[in-house]
Order: sequence, then C-alpha cells, then structure tokens
Amino acid sequence: MRTEKFSVTGMTCAACEANVTRSVKKLNGVSEVTVSLLANQMRVRFDENTVGTAEILRAVTDAGYGAALLEQSKKQQESGFRGEWQRRQEETLQNQRGMKRRLVISIALLVPLMYVAMGEMLGLPVPAFLSGMENALISAFTQFLIALPVLFVNRKFFTSGFHALLKGAPNMDSLVSVGSGASMLYGIFAIYRMAHGFGHDDMQAVHQYAHSLYFESAAMILTLVSVGKYLEARSKSKTSDALGKLVNLAPKTATVIRDGMEQIIPSEQVVAGDIVVIKPGQSIPVDGVVTEGYGYVDQAAITGESIPVEKGAGDTVISATINKNGTFRFRASRVGEDTTLAQIIRLVDEAGSTKAPIARLADKISGVFVPVVMGIAVLAGAAWMFAGESFEFALNCAVSVLVISCPCALGLATPVAIMVGTGKAAEYGILIKSAESLENLHTVDTVVLDKTGTITSGHPAVTDIIVLASGVAEREFLAEAACAESGSEHPLAAAVVEKAKAEGILYDAPDRFEIIAGRGVRAEAAGKTILAGNAAFLREQGVSGVDSDAVHKAVERLAAAGKTPLLFARCGTVSGVIAVADTIRETSRAAIRQFQTMGLQVVMLTGDNRLTAQAIREELGIAEAISDVLPTDKEACVRALQEKGHKVAMVGDGVNDAPALMRADIGIAIGAGTDIAIDSADVVLMKDSLLDVATAIRLSRAVVRNIRMNLFWAFFYNVLGIPVAAGALYPAFKLLLSPMIGSAAMSLSSLCVVTNALRLRLFKDEGTEKSEQSPCGGSCPIAEEKDRDSFSEKTKGEKNMKKTLTVEGMMCAHCEAHVKKALAAVEGVAEVAVDLQSKKATVTLTKDVSDKSLMDAVAEAGYTPVDCIAK
Repeated sequence: MRTEKFSVTGMTCAACEANVTRSVKKLNGVSEVTVSLLANQMRVRFDENTVGTAEILRAVTDAGYGAALLEQSKKQQESGFRGEWQRRQEETLQNQRGMKRRLVISIALLVPLMYVAMGEMLGLPVPAFLSGMENALISAFTQFLIALPVLFVNRKFFTSGFHALLKGAPNMDSLVSVGSGASMLYGIFAIYRMAHGFGHDDMQAVHQYAHSLYFESAAMILTLVSVGKYLEARSKSKTSDALGKLVNLAPKTATVIRDGMEQIIPSEQVVAGDIVVIKPGQSIPVDGVVTEGYGYVDQAAITGESIPVEKGAGDTVISATINKNGTFRFRASRVGEDTTLAQIIRLVDEAGSTKAPIARLADKISGVFVPVVMGIAVLAGAAWMFAGESFEFALNCAVSVLVISCPCALGLATPVAIMVGTGKAAEYGILIKSAESLENLHTVDTVVLDKTGTITSGHPAVTDIIVLASGVAEREFLAEAACAESGSEHPLAAAVVEKAKAEGILYDAPDRFEIIAGRGVRAEAAGKTILAGNAAFLREQGVSGVDSDAVHKAVERLAAAGKTPLLFARCGTVSGVIAVADTIRETSRAAIRQFQTMGLQVVMLTGDNRLTAQAIREELGIAEAISDVLPTDKEACVRALQEKGHKVAMVGDGVNDAPALMRADIGIAIGAGTDIAIDSADVVLMKDSLLDVATAIRLSRAVVRNIRMNLFWAFFYNVLGIPVAAGALYPAFKLLLSPMIGSAAMSLSSLCVVTNALRLRLFKDEGTEKSEQSPCGGSCPIAEEKDRDSFSEKTKGEKNMKKTLTVEGMMCAHCEAHVKKALAAVEGVAEVAVDLQSKKATVTLTKDVSDKSLMDAVAEAGYTPVDCIAK
C-alpha cells in the first residue's frame, strides 16, 4: 500500500469535499481518502498495483476540481512542517486576495446598476437618456452591460455550479448560479421583447417588460455570496497560522559540544548522541537526558504543568520547553521528526485534516431542491407547449418557476442567522471563528476541560499559611518568609513574595542569601538565619521539629489536597508551613454546575499528578478526571470519546492542548492562553471564564433553531408559489404568476428570513442569570454581590451620600458585574448600581470615601474611570 498527498483546488464547501471524497473512493484499489477543505489537500492510501496517481488525478478533475501531486523540494523536505506551512499560507493568502478583488469589483458595479434600475422608481435624479418609457430599451441595455462584468468576475460560481449539476452532485454554487443565471436570462429575453415591442408599436409589451428586468437581482445574488466567501477566505488564512506558530516554537539554533568545543548549529542538524548546552532563558531544541548540571524548566507549553520542574542528571527534557534558571547539559535522544514538538505538529496537522466536516443544511437540501426545481421548470414549459400555448407563454411559466425558486432566501437562511449570532457572541466576549463552529456547538454533549490555565488560573499562589512557632503572628511569619524568598527566582518563591505584597506587609532584604540547588534557600536578616525548602533540606541543616506530628500532619494534609508545602525555619527551629497551589478560577465551579444542568458530560484532563487531579475533581464535583496526561494522550482521549459517538468540545489554553483542540468537534481556547491554542481553536473566550462556554452552547442552540425556522420560510413561498408559477391555476381561474410577482414573493421570503434572524439580537443568557441566583458559596463573585446587596438594605438611611462614576470599557453583563464587585469591595461602600447603557456606576456610601479610591478600584478591575461626581 502507498500513501500520497495531493493538492485540490476549486473546493468551496462541505459538499465539494464530499464530492471529491466520493469520486476518489470509488476507484478500485483505493482504501482510504481524507480530504481537507482547510488545507486544500487530499491524502489517499491506495494499492499502486491496482490504481495509479494518474487515475486518482483524473477522478478529481472529472468531478470538476483541480488536482496535482504534492512534491516537496529538497529544501522543503529539510525544513519539514515549516516549508509545508509556508506553502499553505501562500495559497490561502492568494485565494483571499482573489476573493477581495472580486468583491470590490462586484460592489463597484452593483451600486450604479441599482441606481439605474431603481433610481427613477425612488424619485432620484436619473440622466434624461435613461428615464421615460421612450428610453426604456436604452436603460435595459445599460443595466445588461453593467451586470455582465459582475457575472464575468464571479464566473467561478457558474463553472463550478453547473459542472456540479452535470455530475449530479449540486453544491452551494449550483444554487447561486441557477438563481443568478435565471434572472440574467430572463432579463435578456425581456430586452428582446422590448425591442420587438418598439419595432411593432406594441408599447404595452414595452411597459410590461421594462418592469420585468432582473439584472440587478442577478448581480446582487453574486455580490452577497462573494461577501460571505471573502469572510470565509479571511478566516481560513488566520486559522492556518496555528501550524506556523507551532513550527516556530522550537529554537532555530542549538549549542552543542563537538571536538571538545561549544558550537552553535541549526537545530535541524542536531543528531542523536550530541551533548547540548542549555543556559538560563534558552529553549531546549530537541528531546534528551540531562548528563550534568541542573535547571528549572518551564514545561507548561508542552505538558501543561503549571510550575517549572527541576531537572538534574538522569532527568529527561523536552523540545520547545524553556530553562528558567540554572545551567545544564543533556544528551540528545530524539531529534528532527521524532521530537515531542514534531509529534504535536503532526497531530495538529492530521487532526485538522481528518475532522469530520459539518454538512450545511443548504448544501444537503440543494442536492434535491435544485434538480427538482429545474425539472419542474422544464416540464411546465413542455406541458404548455404540448397543450398548444405559445412558446412565449411556456417560457414565461418556466422562467417564473426558476425566479420564484431563486435560492436567495435559501442562501440567506444560514449566514444571516450566523452573522447575528456571532455578533451576539462577541457582546458576551466570545469570538466564534466560523459559521461551522457556531452551527456545530449545539450538538456538543461532552465538555473536556484542561486543568491548568482553564479550570485554574495557571499561576501558583499561596493558599494556606500555618504558623508553628509560639508567640509569632501570621504577618510576622509571612514577612520573614518573604524576606527569605525575595532573592530566589523560583515561581514558588515569587508566590510567597506576592502574597506578602498583597497583604501590605513590609519585609527587609536579606543581608546574605544562598540557594542550595534542588533543596531550598538560606538567608540571614537582622541577625537571624531563615531557611526555606523541603523537609529533607531542613533535616540536613539540623533544624529541630521537622519530624514533629504538627509538621507531619500539616505537610500530609496539604499534599493530599494537591498543594505544594514549603517549610520555613528560623534560628534552627521550624517556624511554619506555607502551601502554594494553582488556584481555581472564580467562575469554574459555577460553570461546571451549569454544564451538568445542561446535561453535558464533564471530563478533566491534566498533565499534573494524580493527587492534584483528584483534589480538584472532588472540589469541583467533576465525574471524571484523567491525570498524568501527555499531549498525545489528550488528543487520544478526545478521539476515544468521539469513537463512542460523543460530540466533544475541548477547552484548553496551552500548546499541549493544540492537537486535542484540533481533533475535537469544537475547540475552545481561553483568551489568556498561548497563541497556538487560540489559533487551533474554533472558539476563543476573551474573559477567561468557563461560564462563557455554557453561554456559547446556549447561543448555538438558539441560532440553529432560528436557522431551521429560516429554512421553513425560505421554502414556504416556493412550495406555495411553484405550482402557481408553473400555471397550475391557469386552466381553472386564468391566474398566471408573472416573473415579476415571483420575484416579489422571493423578496418577501428573504425579508422574513432576515427579520427572523434579527430576533437573535434579543438573546439573553438565562444560564448566567440563574448562576447569579444560585448558592455558589464564598468563591462565587455573584453570590458575594448578593450578600452585599442584602447588607446594603440594612445600611440604607444611615448615610445617603452618593457618587456617580463614568466608566469606559464595559461591554456586557459580565463587565457590569466586575465593576460592581470592585466598587463594593471598597470600604465605606454600602450599595452599588451599574448601568451598562449609560456607562454609569452609582455608589451609596456610609462614610466619606475619596474619589481616587473609587476610581482606583475601577482601574484595578481593568476598566477606565473617566470621572467621579458627588450627588
């Protein structure tokens, strides 16, 4: 068996992807076909003894698309995925530029066309040679000449659409080309009838057909569809950035020991067995095993671990991770395409190619609707000719059927609802990259959550302070701990120092400071020796009380909760324990409850150890948590859920999540995460709140309901109007639907669709409102606001002084809640009222509070206070 890659051009929708797959798969000897609309590629596994690449290429071209065998140059092969990404980026950018050029030309021509066609009717000034019935033929021919270039620049719709029709596999282009083409052809026919009317002094016919021109409809259909195609092209070019950023993660050079000397070489030239030198701040180029030295390596981007890991002799290091401090050497073990980063890149690429495409309703319906409508039009014309009517009468009926069946409303049914839905999502701080993503969100039944940076903040913070020394206050103990840790660059030490600063505790800089690698630190200040580190370090230093029951129980309890305990001693005796952990986001608990209420299965994946994962799982009430998960395992877990029939939404923030984000039916990235995760995802959360995941799913369900209603209205007029247009009522009632009336019905169906879609602007997230009313406990900011509101009822009347702040930067209800929480936390504030529309926040005070205190609170919450006025 042989596997080859092919580039495929001309695909515009999921139906095209399905057509290519079907055409190639029916060849004898072909066992597997994978077509990627995103990459414009096809991977085929076939028996070369039965079928060759020439037959595969012919099958694609026969289906109406372009194809070529992908052959990489030697330079591209050496650069691996870097060269592949550059090639794809060039293709997508070229396609985007072409779509923009078509759109600009179409709009530039559509404006004067609409003016000529509708200007006189609207009472606008029109040149004399284009106004009046005596100039009707000139006006009609002018409209034809303006519309013709619009059809020419958008000719791809016609070549693709009609070719697909001939192959019996209509797509969205088929709908567009039939609707626009029918309007154009009838307009040309009307010009001939007007010319005949002038020549035979039949001004009634001239008047009739002067108002039956549909050149502007033909151009309008093509222009509106081009807008959507251009936006799709832009989205596609940005999505492909993910692969390039992954490739650029690895350093371009590496320092290796060769011939007893340090040499800087390109990373691609590192071979297995090379000794690589790593200094502070450098990225690790390949996988390997440390031979000497030590360092603290930040592996968050690859493994998801929130805290840098100490590396010493015998420990493995991973490509694209960063050495925070320390210097070490390691022996390269996996290089080139075998490194962990290369495997992640390959997974992202394959997951993006094999993700099941979302079948758009319009594409599915077009497979039946368009052939049936064309068949009805032909049969209607033939039937009236056979019944003895004139050719003109028969043509009128046939064209009326096509015009009333123009897929304008069908084409609007999905994109208008999607446009309003994505705009509404943006109001909630949710960026949805494509129409497919918004459509597909409603099918999700399983939410897979990364822990670090998604459920948790991704930054270590102090959670517990236990003072063991008698007669020592907590603030004094924390000041000593911060003094000892202030000279260290370790993230755990930084968490202790940040805690002291947050508490407003002043501490002295140590007189002497020493780091004992892998153990802890020793500091001297004010004549006292302060030690900080693990139990083994303190034991080595002869500290008393390390093995006491109090210390043992404290350390055991904190470790069982997934926290990292730091022991401190002064003057040879244990003084206390400080626990540091990655803290849970305030909104995560409420969000997980909402997922469960919505009937969604919740799974947590993390690279952290089992103990930490179990503690988080129990605290949040998550049914399933999987720990010690590597990047490849995350993608495999998502795939396993999909194989069981689940529709999976993956929520993550790191590079290690990228393959899983691409593999999932919907990838959702936390906005504060890495660029790679954001580019790999279908949805980006701006406010880092898991509550927005629930909002996005609820909004998707509302949009899909709206789309189904739109499709009903789009077809209601067709079902009602097609028989009348075909002349079904003419024998009994002499009623015949003219193309002009058919066009009006078509416009009415479009109006219904657009009006219905605009109702989505009234969407309100009921789940967020419910979460505000639910008892979330102390960690829920909404619950805290409710408590403050209750308190404010008691304090009313004690002091009625009020101040009003103008706050810029608020965009949604969440912003309103953040500002309200920030102001309520200021001492002396009894009540807060925030009006999102007027950008005003009114506070009721129980004592005098300075304007600066209130404005600083708003600024710290991330918003811009403009002024503060006392009432």
